[in-house]
Amino acid sequence: MAQHAAETNPARLGPVKREETWQRLGKETFDLVVIGGGVVGAGTALDAATRGLRVALVEARDLASGTSSRSSKLFHGGLRYLEQLEFGLVREALRERELMLTTIAPHLVKPVSFLYPLTHRVWERPYTAAGLLMYDTMGGARSVPGQKHLTRAGALRMVPALKRSALIGGIRYYDAQSDDARHTMTVARTAAHYGAVVRTSTQVVGFLREADRVSGVRVRDVEDGRETEISAAAVINCTGVWTDELQRLSGGRGRFRVRASKGVHIVVPRDRIVSESGMILRTEKSVLFVIPWGNHWIVGTTDTDWNLDLAHPAATKHDIDYILEHVNTVLATPLTHDDIEGVYAGLRPLLAGESEETSKLSREHAVARVAPGLVAIAGGKYTTYRVMAADAVDAAAVDLPGRSQPSITDKVPLLGADGYHALVNQADHLAAEHGLHPYRVRHLLDRYGSLVHEVLASAEGRPELLKPIEHAPDYLGVEVVYAASHEGALHLEDVLARRTRISIEYAHRGVDCAEQVGALVGEVLGWSPETVKHEVEVYRARVEAERESQSQPSDEAADALRSAAPEARAGIVEPVS
Repeated sequence: MAQHAAETNPARLGPVKREETWQRLGKETFDLVVIGGGVVGAGTALDAATRGLRVALVEARDLASGTSSRSSKLFHGGLRYLEQLEFGLVREALRERELMLTTIAPHLVKPVSFLYPLTHRVWERPYTAAGLLMYDTMGGARSVPGQKHLTRAGALRMVPALKRSALIGGIRYYDAQSDDARHTMTVARTAAHYGAVVRTSTQVVGFLREADRVSGVRVRDVEDGRETEISAAAVINCTGVWTDELQRLSGGRGRFRVRASKGVHIVVPRDRIVSESGMILRTEKSVLFVIPWGNHWIVGTTDTDWNLDLAHPAATKHDIDYILEHVNTVLATPLTHDDIEGVYAGLRPLLAGESEETSKLSREHAVARVAPGLVAIAGGKYTTYRVMAADAVDAAAVDLPGRSQPSITDKVPLLGADGYHALVNQADHLAAEHGLHPYRVRHLLDRYGSLVHEVLASAEGRPELLKPIEHAPDYLGVEVVYAASHEGALHLEDVLARRTRISIEYAHRGVDCAEQVGALVGEVLGWSPETVKHEVEVYRARVEAERESQSQPSDEAADALRSAAPEARAGIVEPVS
C-alpha cells in the first residue's frame, strides 16, 4: 500500500512517473507549455499550476543543468545595483529574499554574513554605510541583522585571513544563500505536486501552428528518440541563454536579444581562508565574493562575453588566475592552484544593450509576446525568479481561454518547508531513531526540509544506505537512491553535479565515488552492469575534459576540449535550429 501511495505521489519524479508523463504529454491539451527547466521555467510552471492552469514543463537536459546550477548561490538584493541607481531592482530582490527566508523556502535559503573591507579614509565609510542603510530600510534587515561597523582590529578578528594592510576598517552586512540546483529542483517538484506535468530529457524540436498562432510544440525524448506533439493554448520560452535559438526554431523574430556572459567560480577548502564571515571585494570591473559553503569557500565571479558552446561553458586558466589574483590582494596567505577543489562556469542570460561590457548589461528581465501563442522571458537574476515567472504567465494570459487568476506563489511554500522548523527542534530524536549523528540530520533537514522522512524511508530494511558515500562522506547512500527515485535524476552526472554537489566539493570531482554512486542509481533506474560502466566512463571523460580545459589560455582552446567530451544525453540535438 505504501509503495502504491509513493508511486501516485505527484511530486515523485521517478522512472514510473516518467513513462506516465510521456503518455500525458501526447494525449492531453494544456493551457501552457513551459520550455526550460531552470529556475525561471520551474517557477513559471509552479506559478501557472497554482493559478489552476493545466501546465507542462519540458527540459532538454536536467533540471537546473544550465545557468541555474552555476550561480553564486546567493539570494541577494544586489548591493552593487544601488550604485547603478537600480533602486526598483534592489527593492524587488530584497522582498524576494525575505519571502524565501521566512515563507517559501526556509529549509533551503539561509542568512549569510559578508564583510565589506574599507580601504579609503574619510569618505568610504559614510558612503558605504548610506548604501547599506538604504539596503536595510528597503527590506534588507527584516529577517537578517542590519549592518555592523567594525574597526580594523574588529574586522581582523572576524576575518583573520586578511592582510592588515588590506583594510582600515569594515562593515558587516547580511544576505542569503542557497544550493541553487537543489532549490530549482524543489521548485519543479512543487509544481508537479500542484499538478504540472514535469519531464526532463525532453527536447523541443519544433513548434506547432494553427494559422498564424503557435499551438504547441513537438518534443523528442533524448533518451530513446521517441517524438510526440504537445498541444497548448500558449507556449512560454524560459530557456535563458538559449532564448534566441528557440526563437529561431519558432520561425519568428524576437523582441529582444540575449547575450551570454560567462561567470567562473572556484571552490577551496574552508581552512584555506580563516574567517567567520564571507567577504565582498571591489574589483576594477565589478565585485568578487568569498562565500562560505559548508566545509568550503566559493570565490568568484568573472564577467566576460561568451559566444561558444552554450551547454558547457569552459573555465580557462586565465579565468582562474583572475580570481586568484584578485582575492590574493587581500589575503595574508595567498591561495594557489593547488588549493582549488572545484571550478564551475555558468552563463548569465543578459539582455543585450548598447554597451559592449557585459557587466553593464541589464540584470532586469524582459517579457514579450513574440507571436500569438508564444511568450519569451529573459534577463533577470536568480533571486527574482518568482517575479519573472508571474510576469511570464501574465503575458500569456491573453492567449488562454477564460479569465486568468492572479499569481499566488508569494504564499506557496516549497515542498519541505512546512514543518521544517519543528523538525530542527526534534533533530536529536530523529537522529536517535535512525542511528545517525544529530549533525547529519540537521544537514539533511537543510537539504530536504520535512521531506527528510521520505528520504530516510528509502533506507528501510537497508541500513547500509545510511552510511556515508565512501569518497564523498558529506552525503549518504540513501540520498543517491532518493535522487533517482524521487528527484528526477536520470544520469550519473545529474546526481554528482546537481542533486549533490560532489563534482565541485571534492578534489576528485566525483571520479573516486562514481562507481559506487553509479551502482546505486542503476538499482533504481534498472541499469545493466554495462550501462553503469558506460555512465561512469562518460562522467570521467567529462571531468577529464573540464580539468584540461581549465589549463588552457583562451576560451576557444578550452571550449574545444570541453565540447569534445561525450554527452550524458547523447540524443541531444545542438543547436536545434
